Amino acid sequence: MNRIDRLTAILIHLQSKRVVKAEEIAHRFGMSLRTVYRDVKALMEAGVPIGSEAGKGYFIVDGFHLPPVMFTQDEANSMMLAGKLVEKMADKSVRDAFGSALYKIKSVLNDEDKDNLETLDSNIQISYRGRSEQNDQFPNHFMTEIQRAVAKKQVLRLDYVNKGGEVSQRLVEPAGIFYYSLAWHLIGWCRLRNGYRDFRSDRIKNLSNTGAVFKERNTVSLKEYFKAMYAANENLTAAVVIFDKKVLHGHSLSSTTTQTDLGDRIRAEFVMDNIDFIARWLLMYGKGVEIVSPDFLRDRVAELVEELQGIIPGRLVFDLPKLSIGYLLTYSCHYLSKKLNFFLMT
Repeated sequence: MNRIDRLTAILIHLQSKRVVKAEEIAHRFGMSLRTVYRDVKALMEAGVPIGSEAGKGYFIVDGFHLPPVMFTQDEANSMMLAGKLVEKMADKSVRDAFGSALYKIKSVLNDEDKDNLETLDSNIQISYRGRSEQNDQFPNHFMTEIQRAVAKKQVLRLDYVNKGGEVSQRLVEPAGIFYYSLAWHLIGWCRLRNGYRDFRSDRIKNLSNTGAVFKERNTVSLKEYFKAMYAANENLTAAVVIFDKKVLHGHSLSSTTTQTDLGDRIRAEFVMDNIDFIARWLLMYGKGVEIVSPDFLRDRVAELVEELQGIIPGRLVFDLPKLSIGYLLTYSCHYLSKKLNFFLMT
């Protein structure tokens, strides 16, 4: 990046936040603090009203704004790709907001870049097996309002339906949002239960912002929160599984919370609210997977293997204690794949 481009990028960065530390700029652009000081001084000499406060950082004086930002082709392309992911993984409110933002981006592109973006749009597809759309009982369009409340620290009132179909009204101090188990979850302090709770966004029937601002509590990280939930026997399950890299075929385990590289293997931790889903998913990896915990996940996989034996000709009976789970999975999945190929070819 030449100096002119870097100065422009630094100016845009300064406008993106109320206060920006010199260390943050140095880290983003891979340069020394000395160079940051020199570049900021150059911007000030060019007439940009930049203020500074000891121990905090630089800021742009109120009232100064750049002309409309121009996007490069690569930046516009990346937004198009992000839009495809938003279509699959976000609710209606976020999809609508992102779509509006994308139109604004397109509006400042030149004709050639617009044509390139249209071509790219028709040649990008995302295959994503998420949860199916909810019915009218769960509109699933509250994520934008939830984000706003998280940012402004405002109390939310919501009608929440649990797994048993019971509806309860909650006042929630939102702490953050987290994506796991194929759904977005609101993590917040529930005033009814007097503790942190997990609310799946697609189980919220109604939601409104009370406008009341709450004082921030002694916050905990999401990881610490989930550990507390496990200890409280909530409806979440932590699973630890070790995969042979060769069975992954280079695919990433994007749904994991943490991963540890063990050389030829990968240790992965999952957070799921449906243990049966994990068990069925692990079947496809055959003997290339080792279930470390929990014990009932291993038991459920064994049960599924026994069910698979029931559809194998001759109803073969295996001695589960003597044979490895991996062997049974490999044998059963091999048979099922042959049956599937037969049906696809007929």
